[in-house]
Amino acid sequence: MPLAKDYHSVMARSEEIMKKALGLDYSQFESGSIAFDYEKLMKAAGYDLQEVIAIQKETGVGSTPLLELRNITALARKYAQPGYGARILTKDEGANPSGSFKDRRASIAVAQAKKLGYEGVIAATSGNYGAAVASQAAMRGLKAIIVQECYDSKGLGQPEIIEKARKCEALGAEVIQLTVGPELFYEHLSLMEDTGYFNASLYSPFGMAGVETLGYEIGREVLERYGKKPTMAVCTYAGGGMVTGTARGLAKCGCKNTQIIGASIDLTGLHMASDSQFNMKSCTTGHTGFGIPHAMNPDSGDIPRSAARPLRYMDRYVTTTQGEVMYMTEMLAILEGIERGPAGNTALACAFSLAQTLPEDEIIVVTETEYTGAGKHIQPQLSFARENGIEIKFGDPSAEDVPGKNIILPDDLSMFRCKDADLDHMRKNMIKRAVLRANGSKPTQEDLRFLAADTNTDVEYVKNVLMEAGLM
Repeated sequence: MPLAKDYHSVMARSEEIMKKALGLDYSQFESGSIAFDYEKLMKAAGYDLQEVIAIQKETGVGSTPLLELRNITALARKYAQPGYGARILTKDEGANPSGSFKDRRASIAVAQAKKLGYEGVIAATSGNYGAAVASQAAMRGLKAIIVQECYDSKGLGQPEIIEKARKCEALGAEVIQLTVGPELFYEHLSLMEDTGYFNASLYSPFGMAGVETLGYEIGREVLERYGKKPTMAVCTYAGGGMVTGTARGLAKCGCKNTQIIGASIDLTGLHMASDSQFNMKSCTTGHTGFGIPHAMNPDSGDIPRSAARPLRYMDRYVTTTQGEVMYMTEMLAILEGIERGPAGNTALACAFSLAQTLPEDEIIVVTETEYTGAGKHIQPQLSFARENGIEIKFGDPSAEDVPGKNIILPDDLSMFRCKDADLDHMRKNMIKRAVLRANGSKPTQEDLRFLAADTNTDVEYVKNVLMEAGLM
């Protein structure tokens, strides 16, 4: 008898579908109403760092250039107080096969699918990850389906997402485009069930194992070239994969004290699942619409437990504006001869501001520089914004920026000012939400220790949060 394919029936089978599509039984990691064995999940990928490096080498992933941005560093020093202005480096992940750091994630996920004998892979993403999965699947001789949240109800799609669909199709993938809303997860599950393809999830331990090489390369190369460890690694932050993998990789090469900085565009006030607001933003990722929800609820994706746990690893979470990122994208091209996409330059816009707070002899590394072209370029993005009634002008982004209303390009470089988001607020919300989802189960000591690790705090902090909220 055929299975019922209505929304509620498919969602009710989600755990069964995901287990079959990933070849991984998540019940083996569960250890409480809230807690689970995170490190056991990470080890379940089954590849140590050297094996990951070898797999990535087979398909040309990794070993990307580490570039010193001398002219941008000089400008940062011009606007800093005497003796300040850290050296700014960037890891040019645009040199990966599909043009972003996402190749690192896709390389291990697709290799695992090949190893387990799956015919194809499937991923739900509107970002660079789709192109990465398509590229790696082509190299491994597998089929690929990419499911995109692409359009609003009027059929209007952002130029950046349309460009990524083009790239996925050019690399041999089948692309299924959807309107914004809850159908993305349903369609993803339904397709996995129908095809029997491997779930090349962004948030599996396979994907996260692949990103660890990014942090490892950064730490090793900075040490070899400059004889010191990087002070900060600035990661464009959406779902937390780059933050998590970079931090773990840096730790594996001895850079445990390098500060991990998450960087997002501040799109406060825009709801990511809103049909009317979907096209009021000029970028599709690397913004607070993903970053803040993922921080407080990392297990809301396409697998039962996410291997990306940003609050475990972020020392700071800073935000910038769309205008600053657009300006920085052009600045990178004109001053350094490197034309790359805005998503990666979110971290660079923040790094330009952060470098001015550090002494000249320190090093700050931007962990991503992604490919650009067609709809990913700032010009079509700005044109799209104008067509949607967004005002574009020069001014002071910190004072004038209103997401969904305008894009303020900085009048002067002194106006690059990243702002600290409230990590403590996010930690408290994550703790409270986790306990509420346990449906009245009293947190065990194991749960409390897990929540302390997941928020990079301690058990006493967790207890205080729960007592203040009347949950303990």
